[in-house]
Amino acid sequence: MGKTITKSTENSVTKNLTLSAMFIAIGIVLPMVTMQIPEIGMMLLPMHIPVLLCGLICGWKYGAIVGFIVPLMRSFIFTMPILFPMAISMAFELATYGLVVGLLFAISRWQCIIALYRCMIIAMIAGRIVWGTVMAILLGFDAGGFTWQMFIAGAFLNAIPGIILQLILIPAIMVALNRAGLVHFRKVRSEDDEATI
Repeated sequence: MGKTITKSTENSVTKNLTLSAMFIAIGIVLPMVTMQIPEIGMMLLPMHIPVLLCGLICGWKYGAIVGFIVPLMRSFIFTMPILFPMAISMAFELATYGLVVGLLFAISRWQCIIALYRCMIIAMIAGRIVWGTVMAILLGFDAGGFTWQMFIAGAFLNAIPGIILQLILIPAIMVALNRAGLVHFRKVRSEDDEATI
């Protein structure tokens, strides 16, 4: 029995590591679609998509690690985004996305579209707050550094197309994976979980 559980755990870890490596590769390659027009890439936020999916599919630990690695790796390989301050702040931002969306979805009483949207929106807000905080620390939160107007523009106004894309694409992918049996939405918590509430 113990050996069976250990083998199952090992298989799960191997699967998650493999998927995480795939999501890192996607996060590095996907922005190349918009590389010729950086302004479009900044609006569509292509790096965010694999990180959010990783958090949802593999769990918060993997989502956080993948989110932290992707922007830094892209910066070292392609020098885009620029390491300071963008890649550093994005590393913390994307790590927060992967962590928060994965953790909230895992502990959701019902894993459904409504829960998925709720987890994504909270993760998006948390990640943007972290991004703004890191940018303020790196540049200084004053008139000559990272201003409140820059935060609103970078975190929300310029990101509206990317936010809309994520809110459409990611739930569609998750529903398709659920129907294909590759991802399993939990309909209701187990009795043990109910007893701890």
